[in-house]
Amino acid sequence: MGKVKVRVNGFGHIGCLVTRAAFNSGKVDTVTINDPFIDLNYMVYMFQYDSTHGKFHGTVKAENRKLIINGNPITIFQEQDPSKIKWGDVGTEYMVESTGLFTTMEKAGAHLQGRAKSVIISAPSADAPMLVMGVNHEKYDNSLRIISNASCTTSCLVPLAKVIHDNFGIMEGLMTTIHPITATQKTVHGSSGKLWHNGHRALQNIIPASTGTAKAMGKVIPELNGNLTGMAFHVPLPTCHLEKLNCHLEKSAKYDDIKKVMKQVPEGPLQGTLGYTEQQVVSSDFNSDTHSFTFDAGAGIALKDHFVKLISWYDNEFGYSNKVMDLMSQMTSKE
Repeated sequence: MGKVKVRVNGFGHIGCLVTRAAFNSGKVDTVTINDPFIDLNYMVYMFQYDSTHGKFHGTVKAENRKLIINGNPITIFQEQDPSKIKWGDVGTEYMVESTGLFTTMEKAGAHLQGRAKSVIISAPSADAPMLVMGVNHEKYDNSLRIISNASCTTSCLVPLAKVIHDNFGIMEGLMTTIHPITATQKTVHGSSGKLWHNGHRALQNIIPASTGTAKAMGKVIPELNGNLTGMAFHVPLPTCHLEKLNCHLEKSAKYDDIKKVMKQVPEGPLQGTLGYTEQQVVSSDFNSDTHSFTFDAGAGIALKDHFVKLISWYDNEFGYSNKVMDLMSQMTSKE
């Protein structure tokens, strides 16, 4: 099978990183990019330089109204209405929707009018099927034209919860996400609608936030629906988040039993998706890491044999973008 032809709609931060992940994987060809608000020369600049993930280690330039990355020409569109773009005319098979605007089945369906084969939404969706690598990715079949890669937090927490639930059973749990700064936060103090604390400077504060991960958990692992909930805290970091999962286990287990299971998982079918470490790591150690999560064996604790706190790390930007590529590979394997 030849390389899959991919199109990216929206060349913001995630769109850029998905494109980087595509070139790093070597499994797909990015053939088209659409963004009505970004000039071609600015695309070159955005792709080449990243304050957090560093400079792109390759060549990138604009030539003949195309973006040329490592010698590969990418056709550029600048349409606000995706239904007007004839993706099929340029050989696009799979479409990554990364604007954050077309996240429902109806809105993302506009891409299918331009003859894109399938659409992956790089965000949670209210009604599109959510597939998470390491959890329910094998449920994909080619009758699904539009799917969601869920959220970055869901991509980290849900695989961890699945491994624990499959081996020990989770009766109930609370999760806490320590999340880096997001684009919606304030760089200077200002007003902020209903959630007044969101008006505080992002670089000076730890700010409580809600999360939709518990709801997504129930969709991806139905047997845990209603048994887990949680919240988030936004902290002054550029990337890499920490996930804390406190859970009441059905089966009695020493913490060493949990460590043994978590150590075996990355050595099996999920190698490259789930990670394990016993090193004394910190958040920056996971910058540009591609795993869904890395279990931190040394950071977790157990109160009793049925009650534990588990810690995992994840690059919420680059790790998430690589899961989009992994999900795409899963989709092509079912063709």
